[in-house]
Amino acid sequence: MGIKRALVSVSDKTGIVDFCRELSKLGVEIISTGGTKNLLSKEGVPVIGISDVTGFPEILDGRVKTLHPAVHSGLLAVRDSEEHQAQMKELGLDYIDLVVVNLYPFQETIAKPDVSYEDAIENIDIGGPTMLRSAAKNHAFVSVVVDSADYAKVLEEVRADGDTTLETRKQLAAKVFRHTAAYDALISDYLSKVTGDPLPERFTVTYEKIQDLRYGENPHQKAAFYRKPLAGADTLTTAEQLHGKELSYNNINDANAALQIVKEFEEPAVVAVKHMNPCGVGVGESIYEAYRKAYDADPVSIFGGIVAANRIIDEDTAMLLKEIFLEIILAPGFTKEALELLTKKKNIRLLKVGGLELGANRSSQFVVTSIDGGMVVQESDVHSVSESDLQVVTDRKPTEEELKQLLFGWKVVKHVKSNAIVLVKDNMTIGVGAGQMNRVGAAKIAIEQAGDKVQGSVLASDAFFPMGDTLELAAKAGVTAVIQPGGSVRDEESIKVANEYGIAMVFTGVRHFKH
Repeated sequence: MGIKRALVSVSDKTGIVDFCRELSKLGVEIISTGGTKNLLSKEGVPVIGISDVTGFPEILDGRVKTLHPAVHSGLLAVRDSEEHQAQMKELGLDYIDLVVVNLYPFQETIAKPDVSYEDAIENIDIGGPTMLRSAAKNHAFVSVVVDSADYAKVLEEVRADGDTTLETRKQLAAKVFRHTAAYDALISDYLSKVTGDPLPERFTVTYEKIQDLRYGENPHQKAAFYRKPLAGADTLTTAEQLHGKELSYNNINDANAALQIVKEFEEPAVVAVKHMNPCGVGVGESIYEAYRKAYDADPVSIFGGIVAANRIIDEDTAMLLKEIFLEIILAPGFTKEALELLTKKKNIRLLKVGGLELGANRSSQFVVTSIDGGMVVQESDVHSVSESDLQVVTDRKPTEEELKQLLFGWKVVKHVKSNAIVLVKDNMTIGVGAGQMNRVGAAKIAIEQAGDKVQGSVLASDAFFPMGDTLELAAKAGVTAVIQPGGSVRDEESIKVANEYGIAMVFTGVRHFKH
């Protein structure tokens, strides 16, 4: 056996000329199509046109060229079957031992902002996946390459033994089926969106590996970091790491949580996150002021945490940031002076995240969560409320300042693990109660953290109060205004308590559970 004939047809021509030149030197006959054939001929690599093999011209603007028995019999024939050998000989057909194919650039095509539907459809490859799947199915005898990174390994083995090893062919075949599955998933996703069916009867997703991680949530768990094709510029998966060691599994989750919160705000904002919950959030006239507020919100918990900003980090802000140990700082950018200061800290990771969509301008994505035996899929929670959406349900209306602080708290509480209570004052969080089994427990934690600052603060709750106890606790502590979804059968009890204490309370009509 061995590799004697190769069929080569690639859209991405990286390294293909040198690869085919070396194959030719090893006595391999090269068959090719269209632009690949023209390139190889131009570069002096001996090549045979596909029409010389099939006896049929390339037709329909190249849509039909390799979909022919002379190609697929050469790929699918079982070499140690006497019956197959006899049929191939009777029909005058030759084997094809190596297929080198990569596909029409569908992903690159639909990534264009002005792409037309017709252009997208035209860039769905048919012949390429068919050849790849034929060759991969018959990997017991046929080598198939879809990734230019594998050219060197194939050449090394052919030089040594005239063929690739069975183990290599198995690995190459597995890569092919991963590749074609991802390709089809991308097409499926595109067409589902075009036809307005984002949650179809079969939900197929594909992701590209960014890197292997040292371990997962704990050292005994394996993990890797993947990116969704066409991920936005304002996501962690497309961030540029400017400094520091590689991200860990927990770093990635915490950094993503910080990024989602800071994108809530159109004004300069800074968020500090610990274990995927905000420990401090501040807004200000400048990013410097915002960071001071985020730090002052909880100077203890921010240590060893993640900080995200929605403005460029300047020198003055960097001077403050470098004073404590932080795992990661994310921002749209860093001034030259800020970078010089922060890169002196060996262990800090600096991430540049571009093109932030802020406030109500954020677009919804689908969130996939794995469960044992399956997954659940939902839209991301990008719902926002404005003053006009609020329903005042108490005798006292909130003041203009209270209203401003209530809307601030509402943006934060939606990102806190339920049951969630957030206390806000002076454009900063002063107390965060996260992930408790009951709402009173969350309120107690937030009030205790706020200390004396609780006097004159406002409270945000991610879900309604099933009874008046949480509100009474907050009122006695000094809270003056509350924002909550409303909708409980016992809303009147909470409204009565609020009126008794002179608290202003507004309903949003929207719940923000976060599990």
